[in-house]
Amino acid sequence: MKGGDGVKSRKWKKIMLYVVAVIWLLATIIPLLYVFISSFKTNDEMYRSALNLPIQWKIENYAVANELGHSFRSIGNSLLVAISTTIIEIIVAMMAAYAISRKRHVFFARHAYMLFVIGVMVPIHSTLIPISSMAADWGLKNNFGYLVLVYVCFNLAQGIFLFTGFLDSVSREIDEAAIIDGCSDFRLLRSILLPICKPIIATEAIFSFIYAYGELVFSLTLISEPAKYTVPRAMLSFWGEFSAQMGPQYAFIILSVIPVVIIYVLFHNQIQSGVMSGAIKG
Repeated sequence: MKGGDGVKSRKWKKIMLYVVAVIWLLATIIPLLYVFISSFKTNDEMYRSALNLPIQWKIENYAVANELGHSFRSIGNSLLVAISTTIIEIIVAMMAAYAISRKRHVFFARHAYMLFVIGVMVPIHSTLIPISSMAADWGLKNNFGYLVLVYVCFNLAQGIFLFTGFLDSVSREIDEAAIIDGCSDFRLLRSILLPICKPIIATEAIFSFIYAYGELVFSLTLISEPAKYTVPRAMLSFWGEFSAQMGPQYAFIILSVIPVVIIYVLFHNQIQSGVMSGAIKG
């Protein structure tokens, strides 16, 4: 009887997991499907019945989206900012995490980790006014380099926190063997530890990329030239004083999501393995 009860219990747990998975899938897919269908509608159709299929599928909404929001240019700007932010943040965070994890005997390294942990808890937008004032004083408004620097600084604490925890779980015997073979610190990090840390690097990279790609408040404050608008800033172009272009705006959303989906499809194995590895090691 106990064996049968155990089998039934496992079966019910599996069923519940499938139910939760289906609910989660629907909660993810339905909003995307709604946005996709709405991207072919007119404003009247949107206001009359948002859930119905369009009477006439207006493909020209995508042309209007490119005309009003300069979708390809703004997507290119966002990709430039997001990729630059991700690369710089990963490099700096990895080197800092190596120093903190492997050089604990150095006085500063022992206390730097706590400073970065505190940095994770600082509300990002509490720094909006000083960052904007510095940009105005230094002539760095409408400067992608300054925007990337801001994003790197905000993601750095999280990256160092994750990388340090991962490196602490890696056996130091690997370091000792590499040092005996004549590895320098740089070569040890680049050739030995970096490949081991690929899962957590992929995880942090996707976090950093998504943040920089979709951030609005600082891009709205620091970028005012239409030619340099990123995706979130360009999306405001569809709203006028008395009306909004709903169909083209949804079309713009679909276009802006495509690069993120492509990147996830290319790297989803690394992302999933990184999350699982971090959960097991944590």
